[in-house]
Amino acid sequence: MKTSLEKKHIAFYIGSLHKGGAERVFVNLAEFFLGEGYRVTMVTQYQYPSEEEYILPGEIKRVLSDLTLEELNNSRILNFINRVRKLHRIWKNENPDLVLSCIGKNNFMTVVTTMFTKTRPVVSVVGEAKEEYPNRLMRLLANLLFPLADGIILQTTRSKFFFNKKIQNLAVILPNSLNPDFIRPRYEGERDKRIVSVGRLDANKNHEMMIRAFAAIQDRYPEYTLTIYGEGELRTYLENLAKELGVSGRVSLAGVIPDVAVQIERASLFLLTSYSEGVSNALIEALATGLPVISTDVPSGGTVELMEDGVNGVIIPTGDQRALEVAMDRVLSDPAYADRLGREAAKIQERLEPDRVNRMWMEYFEGIMEK
Repeated sequence: MKTSLEKKHIAFYIGSLHKGGAERVFVNLAEFFLGEGYRVTMVTQYQYPSEEEYILPGEIKRVLSDLTLEELNNSRILNFINRVRKLHRIWKNENPDLVLSCIGKNNFMTVVTTMFTKTRPVVSVVGEAKEEYPNRLMRLLANLLFPLADGIILQTTRSKFFFNKKIQNLAVILPNSLNPDFIRPRYEGERDKRIVSVGRLDANKNHEMMIRAFAAIQDRYPEYTLTIYGEGELRTYLENLAKELGVSGRVSLAGVIPDVAVQIERASLFLLTSYSEGVSNALIEALATGLPVISTDVPSGGTVELMEDGVNGVIIPTGDQRALEVAMDRVLSDPAYADRLGREAAKIQERLEPDRVNRMWMEYFEGIMEK
């Protein structure tokens, strides 16, 4: 047992700190706990070049769990066993009171490798559960191993029903906190005639539908442009698509930028057209900025956790281009309606205020550590 004078020690276990939604959530939480006086360790399998990763404060220890070249051998089975042993040694050596893990197999590894240690495992599902556990074996393992953890965190009500009744009863729903950069007064001036989106240029984000819908309504809104912030493997395809549809001069793929809030806050409309998401950080940030938002109803329930259709945004079915065109036309043609949506959207700043949400996580962790 630790004395009252000793710092409680929390560890986070994730694949890497490569810039992405789950990684940012973990870094934000790690920084919060550090600021609250906890000792914090970040355990990752891999390490990317510094410019591709989120930066941790120097006081947070970073530990790599993947096998080194010297530790690898020709047997996949032996390599798996050695990975389990190495992660188990990390928990024994670092001795955190609690470890939070996320994403697919990482949760399994955390439950198994913390056995016979003093570390309490907490597993979390931050994405679409069906994608993290896509086959019968993965789902079986989740249903067997999750109840062995000391805590289970989900982010949407819908995601509970992916798992068995035992997990449904054990799990809690905790939201992501808002990026502090988006805690700001709503822009009240004349809006730029720009439609914006933020997200990786991949098939799941379905920017193709976004560009096709924009092309379909372009003649009614000749002054408007579409700007997509993000990078990915579909850049060339999307550029060619814009050319084919005759909108290349009005569609911009602006790449990754550091000051997203500044870039999007004066826009007239934000679009999220993904096929699947957990609870999208980009969507949270667009709402907080006070933009009128149109988003697809992703299967996880992430959109409906944040939005009420027609109140603080517009929700459309996934993959429905016609519904997107109708929604865009409604918002762009009715400035009063768009303004009403944006004002309601900005209220999410209070709901997901970082200190408030992070303290919900802290209270949950404290309850587990004090058992």
